[in-house]
Amino acid sequence: MRKLPYPIGVGTLSISKEETANVMKALKTNRLSYGPFSREFERKFAAAHDSRYAVFVNSGTSALSIAVACLRETCGWKDGDEILVPALTFVATANVIFDHHLKPVFVDCDAKTYNIDPSKIEAAITPKTRGIMVVHLFGLIADMDPILKIARKHKLEIIEDSCETMGVSYQGRRAGSFGAISCFSTYVAHLIVTGVGGLAVTSDPKYAEILRSLANHGRDSIYISIDDDKDIDGAAFKEVIRRRFRFIRRGFSFRATELEAAIGVGQLKQLPKIIKKRQENAKKLNKVLRPFERYLQLPSFDPAVQEHAFMMYPIVIKPDAPCTKDELVQHLEKWNVQTRDMLPLINQPVYETMKIDQKKFPVADWVNRCGFYVGSHQGITTKEIEYIGKVFQMFFEMKNILP
Repeated sequence: MRKLPYPIGVGTLSISKEETANVMKALKTNRLSYGPFSREFERKFAAAHDSRYAVFVNSGTSALSIAVACLRETCGWKDGDEILVPALTFVATANVIFDHHLKPVFVDCDAKTYNIDPSKIEAAITPKTRGIMVVHLFGLIADMDPILKIARKHKLEIIEDSCETMGVSYQGRRAGSFGAISCFSTYVAHLIVTGVGGLAVTSDPKYAEILRSLANHGRDSIYISIDDDKDIDGAAFKEVIRRRFRFIRRGFSFRATELEAAIGVGQLKQLPKIIKKRQENAKKLNKVLRPFERYLQLPSFDPAVQEHAFMMYPIVIKPDAPCTKDELVQHLEKWNVQTRDMLPLINQPVYETMKIDQKKFPVADWVNRCGFYVGSHQGITTKEIEYIGKVFQMFFEMKNILP
C-alpha cells in the first residue's frame, strides 16, 4: 500500500468567506476591543445552548477559571473545599480547581462512554464537597439525569466542562444548559475554531455579571466596554465616569478580541454542518474498523438519549488484545495517521506528588494505558477513511492477529 504524502490530522479549520469578511469588517472599523461582533457571538452562542448569557474569553481554560471563581465567591467556598472531577479529562479541568485553592477529588469514568460514572459519584462525596465538574468528553454529553439528581440531593453546584462538546443534546437539552455555569472552547482543532477563545455560559444574570467582571480584571460592571459611557447623560453619565476605573474583586485579564469574535460569528453558522459531517465520518470509521472489534473498543452511546459531536474518534485496545497501544500508535503515525492520547490525567507527572493510586480508578487506568483517538473532523474524506482502515488492517496482518 502506498503511504499518504501528508498526515491525516486530528483536527481541522473550515474558514468560509463570511469569517474572512467579518474579520476585514472588524479591521476596517479600527475596533479590536469588546464590541459588536463579541456581543453578537455571545448572544447567538448562548441561544444555541439553551442559555441566556455567554461571556467570550481567551480560552476554555479561562472560562473554567472564572466559573470556579464566580461560584467560590457566590457560594462561599473556602480553601480546601472539594470539587469532584472525572479521573479522565484534559489537565486544565483539574488545574483550575487547584488554581483557586480548592481540592479536586477524582471519580472513575464509565467504561463505554468514558465520561464520569454517575454510580461512582456518591462514594466520593464528603462534608467538604461543594460541586461537580462534569466533563463531556470527545463530543458526548455525560449521563446527566442521575448526576443532576445526586447534585440536588447533596446541594452541589455543577460546572459543565463542555470544551469538547457543543451543539448537541442529551434528552432534548443542549450541552451547556445543565450546569450553573458551563464552559466551552474555540481553540484550534475544536468543533468551531476562533484561534484562541472560550465561553462561559449561564442563565443566571448575577453570575453573568460576575463572570464578565472576573474576565476584565475584576472591574466594576458599570463599565466593561468602551461603549458603556455612550448614549447616556446626566446623573447616569456622571456615575459611570465616577466608577469606570473601580475594581471590586480580584480578577483576570482573560479578554478576547473582536477578531476572534468575528470568526466565531461565522463559525457558529457552520456548526450544524460541521457536526453532521463529523457524525457521517464516525459512521464510516465504524464501518472500516468494525472487523477489528475483537481487539478494539469503538465509540459507544445511546442515540435515543444523546447525540455525539465526534470532536474526535476514541479507540481503546481491549484488555485481551495481543498488542499494545504503543505498537499500534507507532504504526499509525508511521503511516501518517495522527493520533493523540485519550486525555490521561491521574497519571500525569505534574500530579506525582499527590500519590494517586491508579488501581482505585480501573477504567481511567485502562484508558490511560490503552486509549487513543484519531480524527473524525469535517475535513477528512471518504478515501482517507478507507486508507485509515487499510492502515489498521496492515497492522493486524503484520502481527498475524487478524480476527
